[in-house]
Amino acid sequence: MLYLLRLVLIGIHFLVASLINLVVCLARPFNPDNSRWSGWMYSAPALRLLGLSMRLETEDFKSLANPFVVVANHQSNWDLFVVGYSVPRRTVSLGKKSLKWIPFFGQIYWLAGNILIDRGNAVKAKAAMLHTTRVMQEQDTSIWVFAEGTRNLGRGLLPFKKGAFQMAINAGVPIVPLCCSSYKSTMRLNRWRSGNIIIKTLPPIPTAGMTLDDMPALMEQCRAQMVACIAELDARVSEP
Repeated sequence: MLYLLRLVLIGIHFLVASLINLVVCLARPFNPDNSRWSGWMYSAPALRLLGLSMRLETEDFKSLANPFVVVANHQSNWDLFVVGYSVPRRTVSLGKKSLKWIPFFGQIYWLAGNILIDRGNAVKAKAAMLHTTRVMQEQDTSIWVFAEGTRNLGRGLLPFKKGAFQMAINAGVPIVPLCCSSYKSTMRLNRWRSGNIIIKTLPPIPTAGMTLDDMPALMEQCRAQMVACIAELDARVSEP
């Protein structure tokens, strides 16, 4: 019963939050801080409705100047209501072009200044990647990327795609790994307190002076650090 009630409340919240976010994004279209506002608007009330306890350990965002590339793990569609709480200032994300057709959310995602990529068109995808480099270098804006390219459903970190690391090297900006504990496999929405979540950033990985020849080692370094961090967070979450 509690599970169904929460689904209904989340549906209502999504519509209300989308309406508010749409008004904000129409008032200042393509402002890089729209993503942070929208993420908070979707996430903060949802965490309470879902009975999830959130702990943020993202001090690196406060001390690091834009631009940088955030590399985060992607567990499920619930990420909208979970990791949205941790989006830093002037940060937009990289997403599939098909997202813009999702009612309400897609239009907000586009108006928030996020960058849409047509993965089925190599020429357009390459042009979009070059655009992200200009955005970082010229607009004091960071880029958020789910480097796995798809949801891992809480079953461990999938292999990384190259895009985030190529962008960081081309722009000469650091990579900030962001790790979210494995809530997808532990969340129990039929309980009053449905679970604990920790989101943690790791120290920035500099890319200045790197070339694309360094990309495989950079990807492996970042992924290894995130695998270890997620395991640590999961152990902490499971403690009494």
